[in-house]
Amino acid sequence: MKAQKQVKPFGMSDKLGYMFGDFGNDFTFILSTMILTKFYTDVMGVSAAVVGTIMMLARFVDAVTDVAMGRICDRSKVTSNGKFKPWIIRMCIPVAFASFLMYQSGLSGLPGWAKIAYLAITYILWGSFCYTGINIPYGSMASAVSADPGDRQSLSTFRTMGGMLAGMVIGIGLPLIAYEKVTLVDGTVKETLIGSKVTLAAGIFSILAIVCYLLCYKMITERVVVESSGEKAPSVGQMLKSAFTNSALISIIVASIVMLLAQLTMQNMAAYIYPDYYNSAAAQSASTMLMMVGMIAAAIFAKPLASKFGKAEVSVVSNLFAAVVMVVIWVIRPENVWVYCGLQMLCWLGLGVFSMVSWALITDVIDYSELKNGIREDGSVYALYSFARKLGQALAAGLSGWLLTGIGYNSEAAAAGQVQTESVLSGIFNISTLIPAVGFGLLALVLWFWYPLHKKQVDANVAALKEKHEAQSAE
Repeated sequence: MKAQKQVKPFGMSDKLGYMFGDFGNDFTFILSTMILTKFYTDVMGVSAAVVGTIMMLARFVDAVTDVAMGRICDRSKVTSNGKFKPWIIRMCIPVAFASFLMYQSGLSGLPGWAKIAYLAITYILWGSFCYTGINIPYGSMASAVSADPGDRQSLSTFRTMGGMLAGMVIGIGLPLIAYEKVTLVDGTVKETLIGSKVTLAAGIFSILAIVCYLLCYKMITERVVVESSGEKAPSVGQMLKSAFTNSALISIIVASIVMLLAQLTMQNMAAYIYPDYYNSAAAQSASTMLMMVGMIAAAIFAKPLASKFGKAEVSVVSNLFAAVVMVVIWVIRPENVWVYCGLQMLCWLGLGVFSMVSWALITDVIDYSELKNGIREDGSVYALYSFARKLGQALAAGLSGWLLTGIGYNSEAAAAGQVQTESVLSGIFNISTLIPAVGFGLLALVLWFWYPLHKKQVDANVAALKEKHEAQSAE
């Protein structure tokens, strides 16, 4: 590895460019976690369990496509624009268009089997091929932008900010656009999801995603080139064997799955707890604003705390805090929706600290893997990590769907604009609070007892790699 010559130094342009990259990613990713299950239950009339199962089965496709894309990235030639950046241009339009295809309310009149088949095809096209094709090069690019750990932490923070901004736009805008108050036969006023408005919103978000990807491509610079050692690259089988003996990689993969299981269940269930349990889509929008307050506060403290105490160490404390907050919400069961929103903001404060450092954790793992195996494979390591994240996404969607069906959520009644029973509404509240609480607690345990790259080890790895690369440059 060596630094490219005659390039501008790392600076704000790179940070903002990397932020726009995840801004673009999350215009489709967060949209799917927030509304896809709700769209197919309440608009298309498909069982929540069926939707969740399709999302789970799609991850078996990812087991092939994620690893394949990682290998393609590692073997890609370095161009004048870098090794990973060209993929941003190649894939930005396909991923945005594939996302738009998933939300076609005009097809709600199709037979049930046809709607299920359409969901399966478009979801796999978007997630397993198009999203994989842009997200893995984008994530791998962080280690090519700078070799400095501080710079990488900044990229992780700005990446999280990009996701936060996308979440804010979607979380605030979508409920206000997509829901209408409908008066039922018995005079009850119910917040109802309007399919055509979801389709329109999906089209708008797809266009915004493309704009963000183009800004990412324009603003960011790859400075670090991973040069081939001249040796034959290990096979996929050898790579997987090496991965399963890498405690840092396996533990961060498990941590990622648990984190997304908790976080995305909370986000998935927001589409049910606000319009169904609290009958307030407006509160869902407001909750997103309060979430942003918590995440911004976390952004202020994350980097100095991580620098002083270590990324893994502060992540443990922040996730324990988030778990305690969710338990408190479950115990007191606030009747006022604004009390619920305020307590959730505290949860996002705890989760936000971990989110700000999570992407820097994977660059630490990439460094650790290079020292352990003697080969630097940013794309392959990130591909496994990306697969784990999507597995966590699918598990959250699957779990949410199965639990909704288990408590008796009636998708046909929802599609007809009817109110769910009291037992179903109580079940929605339990799922929305207990599953995240358990997940955040488990995440803290994994990071403390299993993940080996605490501050002392990370500092030692950085020093060892610096010495190694200086020796290689001198040869």
